[in-house]
Amino acid sequence: MISPAALDAFRAIAGPKGLIEDRDLIVPWLEDWRGKFHGEAAAILTPRTTQEVAAMVHTAREYRVPIVPQGGNSSMVGGATPPIDGSALILSLRAMNAIRSLDADANLAVCEAGVILSNLHAAAEAAGRRFPLSLGAKGSATVGGLVSTNAGGTQVLRHGTMRALVEGIEAVLPDGSIHDGIAALKKDNRGYDIKQLLIGAEGTLGIVTAASLRLSPAIADRAVAWVGLETPEQALALLRHMEEQLGPVVEGFEVIAADTLGFILSVIPGTRQPIETLTPWNALIEIDLDAGASGPSAQERMEAALADAFEKELAVDAAIAANETQAEAFWKLRESASEAERSQGPALQFDISVPIADMPRFMVDVAAACEARFPGATASSFGHLGDGNVHFHVRSPKGEGPGQGKTWIAQTGEEATRFVNDQVVSMGGSISAEHGIGQMKIDEFARLTAPAQLNAVRAIKQAFDPLGLFNPGKLVPLA
Repeated sequence: MISPAALDAFRAIAGPKGLIEDRDLIVPWLEDWRGKFHGEAAAILTPRTTQEVAAMVHTAREYRVPIVPQGGNSSMVGGATPPIDGSALILSLRAMNAIRSLDADANLAVCEAGVILSNLHAAAEAAGRRFPLSLGAKGSATVGGLVSTNAGGTQVLRHGTMRALVEGIEAVLPDGSIHDGIAALKKDNRGYDIKQLLIGAEGTLGIVTAASLRLSPAIADRAVAWVGLETPEQALALLRHMEEQLGPVVEGFEVIAADTLGFILSVIPGTRQPIETLTPWNALIEIDLDAGASGPSAQERMEAALADAFEKELAVDAAIAANETQAEAFWKLRESASEAERSQGPALQFDISVPIADMPRFMVDVAAACEARFPGATASSFGHLGDGNVHFHVRSPKGEGPGQGKTWIAQTGEEATRFVNDQVVSMGGSISAEHGIGQMKIDEFARLTAPAQLNAVRAIKQAFDPLGLFNPGKLVPLA
C-alpha cells in the first residue's frame, strides 16, 4: 500500500487536480490496449511541467514509490500497465501537450511528451511541413510514448524509426535530475549519448518530457497503388523493382495476406476490395515527391514502374488511386489490419523482424509450420516488408464452443510462442521489431538474448535506476 503521507506529498506538488484518486477515472488506464494485462494503482499523477515531474520523482525516491510513465496507453506489449499489486502510481504525461515551437525553416518541432501524434501531423501540415511517422494509433499515441518505444510505423522505409527522427530529448532521470538535451545538435561528442539510451528504453531509464523532432518538406505530389500478388517472393521482387525504377521516393511498401484483407473487409465499415482479382497476397505502395521535384508526376512514375513490373511478371493486378480520397481508402485497409485481426478472437500476435531477403520464406514457411504443429490453428502476416518487419498472427482453432480460443491460448500459447520465436531467432531476427518488450515479451527476451546483451541491459538499468522505481517489470529481465 502507498502511504497517505506519500500521496499528500505528491498532492502538494501539483495540487488536487494533479493527483487523480477517483476510481472511475483511474480504471480505464489500468488495462493495456489489447486487454491482456491488468494492473492496479491508487492514483494517477498528472504533472503539467517538467519541474513538476522532477519534484514527483524526488518524492517517489523519498517514499520508495515505483512510477509507471504513461502516454496514450497504446502499448502492444503491456509496457504502460502498472503492476497488479498496486505498488506503483501511474505518471500520466497527457497534460504536458504543448508544441513548444515549430520552425519550418529549420524543419524542427519541439513537442512535449503528451502531444498526440495526429495533432503534431496537423500542426506540421499547417506550417507546410510534415512529421514523417504514422501508425494506426496516431489519434491516441503520444510523442513521449513514441520516443520511449522507438516507434516505427509505415514510413520507416524512407525516413527511419523514431530513433532517426529525434534530434534532442528533455527527460527526468531516476535521481530526479533534469536532462536538458533538447537542443538539436548535429554533432555532439561529449561521451555517451543519453538521448539514444532513452529512445526505446520504455520509461525504465528516464521519463521523456519533451523531444525535438525532425520534420520533412510537405508532400507536393504522391501516388498510392494497390497490387495483387501471388507470393511474398513476388512482393520482394516487386519492391526491389520499384526501388530500382524510382529511387528514394518509395515511401511505403506494405504487404497484406488475403485472409487478413478478408477480415478487414468484413468488419471495418466503408472498406472495399481495391482490385477485381482476388490474390493470395497484396502490396500497398506509396511514392512521394517533395516540393520542387522536377520531371514526371508521382502518378506517371507509378504507372511507368508498374507497367514495367507487369512486363516482368512481378504483379497480377493493380489499381492506382485516382484521387486523395481513394488513396486514403487504400491506407485505411492497412491501418485497420490490427483492429480487424483483433475482432477475430484470441490470437498470438508477434511483431518480428528478420533480414529482408529471408522475409518471404519466413512468411510462408513459418505459417505452414505453425499450422502443422498446432492443428486447427491458422497463421498469416501483414506489415512493412520494405524494412523486414511483419506482424505475424497465430489464431486459435475455430468451432469448439464459446471461450475455446482463450482456453487454447492458455493451454498452447506458451509452446506456440516459443516455437515462433525460435524460428525468428534461427533466421537471425528479432522478437520485437517495433512494439518493444514491455512485460509481454520479457521472459522470451531473457531466454533468447545473448548474455553479453542481457548483462549490458541490466548494468545500464542498475546505473540509472538503482532503486528500480521506473516502470518496474518492463523490458529488463531479472537476473
